[in-house]
Amino acid sequence: MHKLLALSLLAVLPAVSQVKITQGKNEIGVEIDGKPYTTFFYGPDVPKPYLYPLRAPSGISVTRSFPMDKVAGESTDHPHHRSMWFAHDSVNGFDYWNNEFAYDTEPRQAKVKRGHIFVTKVEKAQGGAKTGEIDETSEWKQSDGVVALTEDRKMIFHAGGPNRVIDFDFTLTAKEPVTFGDGKDGVFGIRVASELEEPGSQKNQPAEPKRTGLMVNAQGGKSEAECWGKRSEWMDYSGTVQGQKVGVAIFDTPGNPRYPTYWHARGYGLFANNIFGVKQFTKGAGGDGSMTLKPGETLHFAYRVVIHSGDADSAHLADLYKEYASKK
Repeated sequence: MHKLLALSLLAVLPAVSQVKITQGKNEIGVEIDGKPYTTFFYGPDVPKPYLYPLRAPSGISVTRSFPMDKVAGESTDHPHHRSMWFAHDSVNGFDYWNNEFAYDTEPRQAKVKRGHIFVTKVEKAQGGAKTGEIDETSEWKQSDGVVALTEDRKMIFHAGGPNRVIDFDFTLTAKEPVTFGDGKDGVFGIRVASELEEPGSQKNQPAEPKRTGLMVNAQGGKSEAECWGKRSEWMDYSGTVQGQKVGVAIFDTPGNPRYPTYWHARGYGLFANNIFGVKQFTKGAGGDGSMTLKPGETLHFAYRVVIHSGDADSAHLADLYKEYASKK
């Protein structure tokens, strides 16, 4: 009887939160609580690794589908904005940000020196009851074949709680003398779903889906006019997607270089933190943001991404950030 009672109790208990990680060919799938969450894409046919899509707990995607998929009413600018990625537009004069392979055949783009980021090893792809983890190593390779940097990346996906949370850890190691130039296009970026774009942020913006987005930073700045090029500990983009109020935030981390970071945040749906574009963001007032590494020297970055319901205030992002930062 005791055994039968125990089995009956187990049957009515809620399922334990779980992260499932599945290795495929040049992709790694992530499920949380039995639902698809995101996929990590890489390989020789991918210009730089990216996560796509990013979903809220309800299953709604908060990132744009283009160029991976085509959805009616979505914007189709900047094909190199692949959902979520890590790159920079000026590394020894090579562009790892605006680096779609197709650009090399476009007359306007053909003369730009580009680099690509290729995963060379997946060290870990493991799920668990509370977290799942993907660890990988990449090479930042110039178009002339020279490897400028190696990147060691760790991504931790959290289950449970009202939000979807991912922790990122990046270590860049110089293989030769490396200069990160003062460029605006970098470094850790997200292209949000078209519904999260700011209304009227682009000419000929489609009427549907309705654009409802608002960006907010930790200092209370709102919209591109108040957030682009400003320094802040975190930034959030929220709005209504498929009838649901959702948002996505990026947390900078105390101890990161040049904390708090500058933000390359656009009303058309891009937001990225970028410590290198100082001259670009301050119109020269802040000096040159270039940074040089000697062979063997490293740069380390850590970020947290939080996908939440509601807006920044109702999701209590300021409190969530204070808790996060206190442990760093």
